Amino acid sequence: MRSFSLPKKTVDNRGILRSEKLFAIMKRENHIQNTIDFIHKHFKGESSGHDWWHIYRVWQLAKQLAEEEKADLFLVEMAALLHDLDDWKLSSKSDNEPKQAARWMNEIDVEPIARQRILTIIEEVSFKGAGVKTNPSSLEAQVVQDADRLDAIGAIGIARTFAYGGRKNRLIYDPAVKPEMHDSFSDYQKSTAPTINHFYEKLLLLKDRMNTSSGRQIAEERHHFMEDFLTQFFHEWNASKELLTN
Repeated sequence: MRSFSLPKKTVDNRGILRSEKLFAIMKRENHIQNTIDFIHKHFKGESSGHDWWHIYRVWQLAKQLAEEEKADLFLVEMAALLHDLDDWKLSSKSDNEPKQAARWMNEIDVEPIARQRILTIIEEVSFKGAGVKTNPSSLEAQVVQDADRLDAIGAIGIARTFAYGGRKNRLIYDPAVKPEMHDSFSDYQKSTAPTINHFYEKLLLLKDRMNTSSGRQIAEERHHFMEDFLTQFFHEWNASKELLTN
């Protein structure tokens, strides 16, 4: 009985394809590790709530969501790690174009197609005002946007909100300044309202703006925690007012 074997050329081609695939995987793993090291160093001393640990949490959440939602893990990890590098809140520039992220990916030689997709994800992450639509154009962008917004709510979200408000010299609360539902990104950027207003202008809106089913499940508990916090905050605020009037 004759034995069957693949032609030598086919075997060689398959071996080459396997080697190329393995090389591509290793290269992407190196991109991620180099980016971790770069971002950790860049954000290590940041004190506005956008420090390395914020990025670390977003990165870990994004990986979890990506696995559950079947998104491209490399694109998600890179975008999550780089998402704050060009954040307008941390610089004097007014645009949202990820220039530093582009330079970094060019420096480490991320393939052009992946690089452009990652930059698009980064551009679509940020909240731009209560009245501004920010609908991600890909599953990967949905995942990273959800992960970033999940870290903006709940107990850690509350801590980050007040850290940022203090960094920007904002009042904790002023009853005379009412929350505003900004209908343009420029108006949202210009806001100097007290920190409590930010809950109504952004944070309490995020639960219903989650893109993924996984994100919605996590957001539910964190949203309720913020509601409980605000209930207690206003209870104590009003009690202090009563003491002053007595």
